[in-house]
Amino acid sequence: MPDHVTAFAPGRVNLIGEHTDYNQGLALPFAIADGVTASASALQAPRLEVVARDFGERDEFALGAPPRTEGWRAFIRGAAAELTAAGVRLRGARLEISGTVARGAGLSSSAALEVAVALALAALAGDRRLDRIELAKLCSRVENEWVGAQTGLLDQLASLYGERDRALRIDFRSLEVRPVALELRDHRLVTLDSGEQHANAASGYNERREECARACELLGIESLGDATLEMAAQLPEPLDRRVRHVLSANQRVDAAVAAIQQGDLAELGKLLDEEHRSLRDDYEVSTRAVEDAVSRLKRAGALGARIVGGGFGGHVLGLMPADASALDGAIEVRPGPGAQVLD
Repeated sequence: MPDHVTAFAPGRVNLIGEHTDYNQGLALPFAIADGVTASASALQAPRLEVVARDFGERDEFALGAPPRTEGWRAFIRGAAAELTAAGVRLRGARLEISGTVARGAGLSSSAALEVAVALALAALAGDRRLDRIELAKLCSRVENEWVGAQTGLLDQLASLYGERDRALRIDFRSLEVRPVALELRDHRLVTLDSGEQHANAASGYNERREECARACELLGIESLGDATLEMAAQLPEPLDRRVRHVLSANQRVDAAVAAIQQGDLAELGKLLDEEHRSLRDDYEVSTRAVEDAVSRLKRAGALGARIVGGGFGGHVLGLMPADASALDGAIEVRPGPGAQVLD
């Protein structure tokens, strides 16, 4: 059993298919190079001593049933509690955490934190029983039950299954994860900060999920994966538009896979634009700052641009051809490897 382990988990960019994961739909994310590193060193006492380097803050709590709290500490305590509930016999540890993925940017810094911490603590305990699907569900419970953000599994699965140069077509009904080679020739995917941070637990994210659940209740179905456009038309405002977004986003995922495989990047850009309009008009998760950022990317020559992540701020994504203008603050993103224990 090791006395020291380090784990890394990446953030993610979702190419297309937003707010579909908790509706048993489809999405096409990929892991990115930036993420969170968690280093755990064994202690004799049954407690965790946590140092969050990026915040210059600390936490300490006994293993077993840590008390509830808020902020970044909720992720750590939740991960420890959920691992214990899953039967992992945690060891006392000093845990140091640092990250390179922007917080509140729609790039899934929260899932990167959950996954890195869970991997490090489980590896220090010498326990590798949890497969990636189980670990994704465990980390999602941290987000849902300890942090208060009712997210689905997209972020955790993207972080855990990421592959270099590949996006991931994820079917959230079957939890099938299929790699898709992301060949963009001389085009680039970039993100641009809108200047407005968001936090899923504090934004309208949970409200949107509640609206989807209400739509299912009125239609008498288990999830919006069972809905049709004809069924959506029977619903009152704004539930009809929420369902319309989810159904159209699912279609765009497979259309995007086909466009990528056919090398039709103009079509891929068109689909990004369509996804943004749907998120703005039908799902209503955009903001003025986000619209300004999208406009900047389009003026620079983007074939398509859209909000990414839960919405209500954060980064936007653009598909830039080789002759696009340079744009201050735009950062290229490429598919990278998934989460792993480094030592």
